[in-house]
Amino acid sequence: MEKLDFTQEWDKTFPQSGKVAHSKVTFHNRYGITLAADVYKPKGKDGKLAAIAVCGPFGAVKEQAAGLYAQTMAERGFLTMAFDPSFTGESGGQPRYMASPDINTEDFQAAVDDLSCREDVDAEKIGIIGICGWGGMALNAAALDTRIKATVASTMYDMARVNANGYFDAEDSEAARYEKKKALNAQRIEDYKNGSYTLGGGVAEEVPDDAPFFVKDYHDYYKTSRGYHARSLNSNGGWNVTGTMSFMNQPILRYSNEIRSAVLIIHGEKAHSCYFSRDAYAAMMEGNPCPENKELLIIPGAVHTDLYDKLDVIPFDKMVDFFRKAMV
Repeated sequence: MEKLDFTQEWDKTFPQSGKVAHSKVTFHNRYGITLAADVYKPKGKDGKLAAIAVCGPFGAVKEQAAGLYAQTMAERGFLTMAFDPSFTGESGGQPRYMASPDINTEDFQAAVDDLSCREDVDAEKIGIIGICGWGGMALNAAALDTRIKATVASTMYDMARVNANGYFDAEDSEAARYEKKKALNAQRIEDYKNGSYTLGGGVAEEVPDDAPFFVKDYHDYYKTSRGYHARSLNSNGGWNVTGTMSFMNQPILRYSNEIRSAVLIIHGEKAHSCYFSRDAYAAMMEGNPCPENKELLIIPGAVHTDLYDKLDVIPFDKMVDFFRKAMV
């Protein structure tokens, strides 16, 4: 595997728990990319544990929301792994700051590979949590990977839909997509000539008073002490401009209605992105062979980033109960 350089000090956006043992590990996906992860294990727990792999939000790193979810679920008895996706954070892969519906789904499956081979994990009790854009990726992984016993998608984005159709489907037309593709393909030529990839920019440094609320919401998390991290794409220069191009014509939720394993979709009532979860749940339920183990949970009054880090909003007790029932 590719040798990675880890940051050794605790550099998370949340305090370290005394109830959990933390370690840094690597694993590889089937494309040969080495991934970096934080493993959180409840202290005093022996034997084979139920395990959960966690990733997201899209453009974040494992030191942000994913790590908080992982540590908190470890406090509640699970062995958890928060990982950086390929091409980002401390994980390997070149070029940097690329995204792929295939490779990023594979990242989740590779995490399941690694957890399945740990001596302290019960390979029959493995679940995943995807946050924001990784919520959609988690559902895609669940539709493909029969080893995944339970999936939580929290404050999810469907990255294929938003890239192809724009926010609230405002650009859902052949003409609008054609113009996007023209611009992206022109950018490819420039990048090829320059021998480097132009970054699209992360969350704006300054937000005008008349900016949409969700822009202010992201700024409040990614650009302040609340959630800023030096390796986070959203906190800094963002993805490559062409980084998410392949999402435009590769819908990731096509077979979600064939997921037999348990799924819990969680979203804030006031989140700009709530329509992604409502629609994804409806599509998943249409003709699903196992509708009894699927649930949509809407959190009253919550906005998108409330489900990134607000411990009084994220329904951890509900998630614990969900995973325990699904992993019997």
